[in-house]
Amino acid sequence: MHDTLRLIHSRRSIRTFSDRPVSDDTLLTLKEATLRAPTAGNMALYSIIEVKDQSKKERLALLCDDQPMIAKAPVVWVFLADMQKWVNYFEESGAVKRAQAAGLAAFRSPGLGDIHLCLQDAIIAAQNAVIAAEALGLGSCYIGDVIENFEDLSDLLCLKRFTIPAAMLILGYPKQTASVKQSPRCPVDSIFMTDGYEELHLDALEQAYHEHESSRRKVGSLPYGNEGTLADYYYLRKHSSAFMEEMNRSTAVMFERWVNG
Repeated sequence: MHDTLRLIHSRRSIRTFSDRPVSDDTLLTLKEATLRAPTAGNMALYSIIEVKDQSKKERLALLCDDQPMIAKAPVVWVFLADMQKWVNYFEESGAVKRAQAAGLAAFRSPGLGDIHLCLQDAIIAAQNAVIAAEALGLGSCYIGDVIENFEDLSDLLCLKRFTIPAAMLILGYPKQTASVKQSPRCPVDSIFMTDGYEELHLDALEQAYHEHESSRRKVGSLPYGNEGTLADYYYLRKHSSAFMEEMNRSTAVMFERWVNG
């Protein structure tokens, strides 16, 4: 198997890190690899905040559903969907005035389409970082809770109107070197569809998530005394959870600020 494919197939999320520091050279290599990610129009519609201040790491840990591993991580990167730099560039370079004077274009405030492109850029870059980190012997873990508590996060990281969190990665050398079983994934034919959307119903869904459900049943982690299904597990743990309610509230706030100021 090709080395890159081996990395992809062997990767798993790492949530505990050793005390081994990540050298400046390794970090620079990781940053350069991250920036080789595809980007819409080569505009790099994202920015990355490297959180070094320990007090900010601790605050982030609390804001992100109280996860101490964030505060303990050697490297913490917050990936931002960032249109602010281009708004500034358009205005400060005179591009807006020249276009208006020539009757070519009026100023357009960034909208939902811009958010979509910026989020794509940021998340693609984050995944580049994940694979590059794996190649460098570093472990990583995505922190989805970075989209909670937007008002506090915005203050903590000094975010501007057209900057919103897209993803967060914590990285470092894994504390455990022993192999840990990977989480199961769906079969290829339950995810890939041909020429159009194919809506899945109960039989197909049970087949798609059979391995996942079986692995949870083996360790006794399903609801209702382990008699429940994977649907029960995620409906209770994720879909109807308090943190998911907060994510939806917080995301509505960040999109409202982007679009309406």
